[in-house]
Amino acid sequence: MSRFDKFPIAASGWPYLISFGGLAGVAFALDVGWLAWPLAIITAWMIWFFRDPARFAPAGPAAVISPADGRVVAVEEVDRPDLPGGRAAMISIFMNIFDVHVNRAPIGGRVVRLAHLPGGYQPADRPGARLDNERQEVLLQGEDGRLVLVAQVAGLVARRIECRLAPGEWVHRGQRFGMIRFGSRLDIYLPPETRVRVLPGQKVKAGLSLLAELGSDHAEA
Repeated sequence: MSRFDKFPIAASGWPYLISFGGLAGVAFALDVGWLAWPLAIITAWMIWFFRDPARFAPAGPAAVISPADGRVVAVEEVDRPDLPGGRAAMISIFMNIFDVHVNRAPIGGRVVRLAHLPGGYQPADRPGARLDNERQEVLLQGEDGRLVLVAQVAGLVARRIECRLAPGEWVHRGQRFGMIRFGSRLDIYLPPETRVRVLPGQKVKAGLSLLAELGSDHAEA
């Protein structure tokens, strides 16, 4: 069991919990109830927001698992000149502030490329957000050579994207790799021949929900 499973709070949440919890404790000790109770409520909300439950979903080798909790807002084929063939099947997942925000790798494989792209902060559920907003892209190559790209996209409120991966690193499917604070979206780009298993409006969970199954064609890195 990892240290994250022993303490099911995202690592980046601890500074917030310690800060607000400590201030609440001091306020209670000084009997300043008008300040202590709001701080305690904020601390409780932070615990809820940064929750990081242990998850594992058995799946076949071609399975693509959701990298985020949230609602599927788009399933479409789009242009991606940087990917083989220049086209990709895209699945977009919108995370509201009540969803678990820890992001997980959709497939196992090697981190081929990381790219941070500056941009704006329009509402993340708008179609244009995938190209116009600030985002962190992670390109993964599975053991069979196929490429899957995951984009962490900032939103109207979300201004902090965390990605703990490094180029050349190997990850396993479902591995935690980062999060976005507070509320945003993830876009996942798959080979066009991928068999998508979700529809717009569907709720999914990171590390548990099957998004798609990769097709038989292989892509070269």
